[in-house]
Amino acid sequence: MIEILDAPLPASFQDVGRPGYRHLGVPLSGALDAGWLAIANALAGNPASTVALEIRMRGPRLRATQPLTVALAGEFSARIEDAAGQSRAAANWRSHVLAANEILDTGILRSGIGYLAVHGGFDLPAVLGSRSTYARAGLGGIDGRSLRAGDLVKVGADATPISLRLPQAPLLADGPLRVIPGPQREHFTDDAWQRFVNEEFTVSREADRMGLRLDGPRLEHDAAYGADIVSDAVTPGTIQVPGDGRPIILLADCQTVGGYPKIATVIGADLPRLGHALPGQTLRFVEVSIEEALDARRQAAAELAECIASIAPDSAGFNLDALYAANLIDGVIDARHANQP
Repeated sequence: MIEILDAPLPASFQDVGRPGYRHLGVPLSGALDAGWLAIANALAGNPASTVALEIRMRGPRLRATQPLTVALAGEFSARIEDAAGQSRAAANWRSHVLAANEILDTGILRSGIGYLAVHGGFDLPAVLGSRSTYARAGLGGIDGRSLRAGDLVKVGADATPISLRLPQAPLLADGPLRVIPGPQREHFTDDAWQRFVNEEFTVSREADRMGLRLDGPRLEHDAAYGADIVSDAVTPGTIQVPGDGRPIILLADCQTVGGYPKIATVIGADLPRLGHALPGQTLRFVEVSIEEALDARRQAAAELAECIASIAPDSAGFNLDALYAANLIDGVIDARHANQP
């Protein structure tokens, strides 16, 4: 088992979500960055869809009650503390074997989100086919809520040591987010569309797993259509614009229907970038075709497969960070005079 010693900010268990229930009003949920989830699981020796811990900004501190293998996918500042109180750095994009009673402090994230996987996955009950946490309805995870200090979480496998590393960390793409217009593009003036694709927006403080509200230029609705529609389906990536003209980009925990016009939809290949977006970050948008969106999706899938295929054994299990940090030289001998007094 794993004991949670401290959880300063919300962290939740996520897998690939629960598709197939949106007609019942159940959101998809699941990892905000399914690619990084798959990498974390590959490093832990798990199938890509295994449930892992999704962490934002500042991660939890946890203790292994028995030996187990964990893997970190993200830009953590993690450290491992042994029973004697000595600590060592826990490198990112790599698996680590924790001895019984060792403590992992995942620390502050330099990436927007990160994933902690354990070999065998976390032993949590499936709800509607998924272990993902959807806190608004209390589904999945631990009692449908975020992690908290004092939680004890079972691990689904024995302590088989696994030592794997990703040779090169994946890079998050930059540049404008690619969007397909609509499905209610006609509800907005041409001036509003030009502002949308040519000006800069900022992620506001109203940002969570459900969506991101943006600050920036106001997007005006066409008076002939107005700012409301008969509620219809929405998906992660949908960009709704309510009457105040401030766009809202929906994410994994978004509702299944909405009554605001949708000016555009972020393509699937760029959705993971939204999961990493934090308040204060600037975003721009560019229009692409459906064909370009499909090509980008295929390219992203190929790049992820190539990334996972590059995972390799980590130098026979040696902790290279600890080795390089050690004082390996405690004396110098001149071999030319080794036999002289």
